[in-house]
Amino acid sequence: MTREQYLLRLSSAQFAMWEMRVYLDTHQGNKEATALYEKYRAQYEKLKAEFEEKFGALTLGEDNSDEWLQDPWPWDNQ
Repeated sequence: MTREQYLLRLSSAQFAMWEMRVYLDTHQGNKEATALYEKYRAQYEKLKAEFEEKFGALTLGEDNSDEWLQDPWPWDNQ
């Protein structure tokens, strides 16, 4: 799978997860919706782990830093 395909699938899983979360805000006791949310969350986590193994960190977190901000920017090199 290409990087773009991973990103598209991650986006889809994240969207589905978010929509289920919004639904659960008004339907807290719905076990079917809770199960769907957990399914989409697991799918997202699996895809994210695969993506990060192949292409590096998806977001800034514990395992990476903002060191790149310390590097000189192109306009700093005269």
